[in-house]
Amino acid sequence: MQKLGLNELRERYLSFFESKGHLRMASAPLVPKNDPSLLLINSGMAPLKPYFTGQEEPPRKRVTTCQKCIRTPDIENVGKTARHGTYFEMLGNFSFGDYFKKEAIPWAWEFCTQDLKMPVDKLWVTIYEDDDEAFEIWNKDIGLPPERIVRMGKKDNFWEHGIGPCGPCSEIYFDRGPEKGCGSPDCKVGCECDRYVEFWNNVFTQFNKDEQGNYTRLAHPNIDTGMGLERLACISQGVDNLFEVDTVLNILNYICSIAGVEYKKFENTDVSIRVITDHIRSTTMMVCDGVLPSNEGRGYVLRRLLRRAARHGRLLGINKPFLYDVAMVVINESREAYPELAEKAEYIKKVIRIEEERFEATVDQGIVILNEFISEIKEKKQAVLPGEMVFKLHDTYGFPLDLTREIAEENGLGTDEDGFKKEMDAQKKKARDAHNSKDTSAWADSVFDKLDKSLKTAFTGYETTSADAKILYIVKDGEIAETAQEGDEVTVILDKTSFYAESGGQVGDTGTITSGNGRVKISDCTKTADGKYLHTGVVESGLIETGNQVTAQIDVNRRMAICRNHTTTHLLHKALRTVLGDHVHQAGSLVEPNKLRFDFSHFSAMTAEELKRVEDMTNRAILESMEVNVREMPIEEAKKLGAMALFGEKYGDTVRVVKVEDYSIEFCGGTHLKNTAQAGLVKILGESGVAAGVRRLEALTGEAAIRYYAEKENLLNEVSQALKASPQDSLKKVEALGQELKNAEKEIEQLRNRLVSGEADEVISKAVEVKGVKVITARFDTLDIDGLRNTGDMLKNKLESGVVVLGSSYGDKVSFIVTATRDVLAKGVHSGNIIKEVAKLAGGGGGGRPDMAQAGGKDASKINDALKAAIPVIEAQIK
Repeated sequence: MQKLGLNELRERYLSFFESKGHLRMASAPLVPKNDPSLLLINSGMAPLKPYFTGQEEPPRKRVTTCQKCIRTPDIENVGKTARHGTYFEMLGNFSFGDYFKKEAIPWAWEFCTQDLKMPVDKLWVTIYEDDDEAFEIWNKDIGLPPERIVRMGKKDNFWEHGIGPCGPCSEIYFDRGPEKGCGSPDCKVGCECDRYVEFWNNVFTQFNKDEQGNYTRLAHPNIDTGMGLERLACISQGVDNLFEVDTVLNILNYICSIAGVEYKKFENTDVSIRVITDHIRSTTMMVCDGVLPSNEGRGYVLRRLLRRAARHGRLLGINKPFLYDVAMVVINESREAYPELAEKAEYIKKVIRIEEERFEATVDQGIVILNEFISEIKEKKQAVLPGEMVFKLHDTYGFPLDLTREIAEENGLGTDEDGFKKEMDAQKKKARDAHNSKDTSAWADSVFDKLDKSLKTAFTGYETTSADAKILYIVKDGEIAETAQEGDEVTVILDKTSFYAESGGQVGDTGTITSGNGRVKISDCTKTADGKYLHTGVVESGLIETGNQVTAQIDVNRRMAICRNHTTTHLLHKALRTVLGDHVHQAGSLVEPNKLRFDFSHFSAMTAEELKRVEDMTNRAILESMEVNVREMPIEEAKKLGAMALFGEKYGDTVRVVKVEDYSIEFCGGTHLKNTAQAGLVKILGESGVAAGVRRLEALTGEAAIRYYAEKENLLNEVSQALKASPQDSLKKVEALGQELKNAEKEIEQLRNRLVSGEADEVISKAVEVKGVKVITARFDTLDIDGLRNTGDMLKNKLESGVVVLGSSYGDKVSFIVTATRDVLAKGVHSGNIIKEVAKLAGGGGGGRPDMAQAGGKDASKINDALKAAIPVIEAQIK
C-alpha cells in the first residue's frame, strides 16, 4: 500500500471523483447557514442537506467535497485517549438522484484498491442485513467472497433521522492484523478493538419514512458517503492514531519543543500534549470561519477549547500565551487546501492571543475567589469544597475543575466532584430542554415547502424599480389561497419582482402590488431557500387572485436611502482597514433606510481621533464623486481583482462584485448607488463593542445625516438663547458659569466645614466609653458621603483614640461611615463589621477595612436607631 501524506490523500480523493464527473465543491464554513438544528458543521452531508431535501437545486447532481467538521460530545475524553478528537475532515462523494449502488460501490473499491493500492486481503465490507442488492454488487460485480461481506442489523447499517429520507449503509473496513486485536476468538468485523477499522461509509438513501413508520421507495434515490481523512491517513501511513498522522504530528512536535517535553514518556504529559494538539486545530479553523470566543453557543465551544488547551499548557510548564504561535503551524500545514487560513493568519493569531490573555486574568481572578471559598470552608471546619462552589467557579469564572482540585488538595481539602457533576448535568439538561423546545428538525415543513420547487421569482430590482408580473401564489392564514380581499394579511409570490428580499444585512423593500381589481401594501420582502420572493403585506383595497397580472412597485425614496447606507458601508470598511489595519474584516451589518450599522473585527475601542479619521476619509470618498460599478464574474476572477469576501460566507462559482473605482472592491449582493456623491455625507454616531474582538459603528447618511445636523443646530440655538449668548460665545459663557458654580460650591463647602468644626467639640464631649474605648455617634444631614468621611477623620484625629460612627441623609441619600484609630483595632474593633450591622437597620449595606468603612442606606427615618445600635455592636467586638 502507498504511504501518502494527509494533504496528498485529500487531493487524490477529490481528483478521483472529479474524474467520475463530480463537481468539486469547497468545504463549507464551520458555521451552518440556515440550519438551526446545528451549532457547528459536524459531517460532510450537513451543508448539503438542502440539496437532499429538495429545498435547493444542487449546482450539479454529482458532487465531491472535503468538509471541515467539529464534534464536541466527547470533549472530556480528548487527550485521555489517542482515539478522540474534536476536529476532523470528512471526504465525501454525493449523488442527488443521479447514480446509485451500481456506481458508488465499484468506485469506492476502485479508489481503495487501484488508486491507493490497498491490499485486497485486508479489506472487509458490511451491508445491511436485508440489502441483497448491495450483496450482489459486492459479490458478483466486485468479486468479494461471501465470507468477507458481513450482514449487520439496523443499529449498525441503516441510517435514518426521525421521519424523512433514510436507507441502508455499506461500510468498508481495513484489517490491521491480529496483533492489533483483543485476542478474543470472537474478534471480527464490528469488534470494539483496534484490529478492524471502519473508514468508508456508503449511505444509500432509497426510502422515505413517514410518521406511521412506513418505508416507501424514493423515485430518485441518493448517495451520501463519508470517509474520515485522518482515519484514512492512519491506514495509509501505518500509524496507530490521528496524533501520529504527518500533519498532526508536526503540530504535536512543535508543542513539545515549546514546552521542552518528550511525547510518549509520561502519561500525564501525553494527555496535555494531545489536548493542545487537537484543540488548537479546532480553534484555528473555527476562528478562520468567523467564530469568536463568547459565553454562549458556538462561541462558548471555542472559548472552552481554547481555555482547556491553555490550561494544559500551564500543566506542561508554559506560563505565557503560546497557542497563537502554535496556530501558525496549523495554518502552514493546511494552507494549500484552505487558502483562507493564510489570508486571515494575523487575524486568527490575534483572536487566539487575546483569549489566552483573558484566560490568564480569569485564572488569577478565580484563584482569589477560590481562596475565599477555602477560607469559608476551613472556618466551618469542613474538609470538602461543595459541588455548587466548584461549579460556580467553573461556570461563572471559567475556572477549570482540575485547577480547583489541585489548589484544594494543596490546602488539605477534597472536592465534591459528584456534586459538581450533578450541577453540570442539571445545566446540560436545561440547555437540552431549551434546544429541544425549538422546531429544529432537519425535515420540518412549512407552507412554502409544499410549493412547486421549479417555480422561482426572477429579480429585476437591480435595474428597475417596478416590474410587470403574475401572481403565482397567495398565502393567507398560513395556507395557500386563491383570493384575498381588503383587510387580509397576505404573502404574495410573483413570477418576477423589483423588490429586494432581505439578505446580506440589507432590509427588504416596501411598496405596492397593484392589479386592475386590488392593491396590496407591502411592508417587507424575504425569500425562500429555493428562490421564491415572499412579499408580505395587507390588501388595502379590492381583491387579488392567483394568476392576476400585477405591477410590483417599490418605494423608490426608501430604496435610495438604503442604497446610500449600503454603499457607505463599503466606504467605511475601506477607511477602517486604512486607519486600524488589515486585520479589520466585516463581521456583520444592518442596512436600513434610517441608518447603517457596521460590525467589524477589531480588539480595542476606537479613539476619538481614529473615529474622526475614518469619518473624514469616508466623506472625502463621497465628495470625490467616484463611480460605483457592479457586475457579475467568476469567483476566481473576482479574487484575482482583490475583491473582499464576507467572513464565513459561502459563494458559488459566479459572484456579484461592487467596485468603487480604485478605492474599494467587495463581493456583495445588495443594491447600491451609481456614484458615491449620491450618499451626500456620512456622520458616525458612535462606536461600541458587541462581542470579543468585534466592534460596531453606527452612522447616518444623506437626508438622515442632514436632519441630524439640523437638530444639533436647533439645540445649539435653544441653548444659546437660554444662556443669553450668541452660538459662537456659548462655550465661553458655559465655562464662565461652570467656574462660578465651582467657586460657589467651594464657598459652601468651607462654610459647611466651619459649621461642622464648630460642632466638633460638642460632639466629642458627648462621646461614650465602651469597655475603655471612646465612641462617638453623630448625625450630619448637611454632609454628603465625602463630607461625612472628612468629618470622621477630623473627629478621629481630635479624639486621638476611639471609634467614630456618623450618618447623614444629604440629598435624599442615606450614608454611614465608621472610622477607628489604630490602637483600638488591637482590641478587636473592625469598622467593616460594625458598618454592616449599622447600615442593615436602615435598609442598606456596605463594608470596608478594620480602620475605615462606609455604607449606604434606604430609610432615613432609621438613621438615629442605626447609630444607637453601633454601641452594642462595638461592645461585642472589644475583647
